[in-house]
Amino acid sequence: MDYPSFVAQGQSRWDEFERRLTDAQAKPRAIDYADLEALALLYRQVLHDHALAAARFAGTGVARRLSRLSLAATRFLYRNRDEHGTGFIRFWTTTFPRAFRHNLPNTLAAVFLFSVAALFGLFLASVQLGLATTLLGPGAVAGLESGHLWTEALLTSVPPSVSSSAIARNNVGVVLAGWAGGALAGLGSLYILFMNGFLLGAVFGVTLHYSMADRLFEFVSAHGPLEISLILVTAGAGLRLGRALVEADELPRGVLLREGGRDALAILLGCLPWFVPLGFVEGVLSPSLAVPPLLKAVLGVSLLGLFLVAAWNPFLPEEAP
Repeated sequence: MDYPSFVAQGQSRWDEFERRLTDAQAKPRAIDYADLEALALLYRQVLHDHALAAARFAGTGVARRLSRLSLAATRFLYRNRDEHGTGFIRFWTTTFPRAFRHNLPNTLAAVFLFSVAALFGLFLASVQLGLATTLLGPGAVAGLESGHLWTEALLTSVPPSVSSSAIARNNVGVVLAGWAGGALAGLGSLYILFMNGFLLGAVFGVTLHYSMADRLFEFVSAHGPLEISLILVTAGAGLRLGRALVEADELPRGVLLREGGRDALAILLGCLPWFVPLGFVEGVLSPSLAVPPLLKAVLGVSLLGLFLVAAWNPFLPEEAP
């Protein structure tokens, strides 16, 4: 093949490849799978043409152009996207929010199950007052009868730093149980949802009987919204794993487990750091009498809002269909 024929046959292909590569470099997150597949196919053809030009037409303008295109495409397609800390940034801006969005149906299912269990606990505690002694113990019930919540002991029992650490460990344990419970075909996640929902509803039912529900609400208003949300989100991730184990689908079960496990792990890693400020709030601010009730409520709503913004990331580009 002579040089003019080589150029005539490859010119349109090289122009298209350069155009696609330029677009992909300008907006790498906007490229979809079809564009990436086309770019990869053209990349292989350009590499072949580059080798041919280097061997037969070395030093020509086309040979230099193909060398430049090959080098630029190789750097773009094979670059390490996790260099210079971008992996950490990418997790919080893309990986975690995408996993949260993918798992939204399971999270909503977790919210529904938790709510049903809470309503059942509230109803049962209102008709079976003896449940109070079983759940809270005779000491806490005696305190309610005398007008004192058991949470008041947090102010004097242990130093705030110790209580915050203990609360954080307990909360993380609950979340891990709900998340890992997905490996039991989702049964462990269901147990955590029903049990925590039932306990929350029953405790509020007991305090309602003693006209102290407002005091309990004041106590949980600072940390409760975020704490409950973290339990629901991670238990929803556990349900995703459970569904992958038992649900029939056109895809192989191994593929479903890999996809579900990847999203579930991203959700867990995205939720765990929130227990650090949550433990401080629950151990120090929630039981404090010096913090006004309105400020506690505002803090609780703010923490939940920050988490939801981080989990959803409204600036995240839509995924290509």
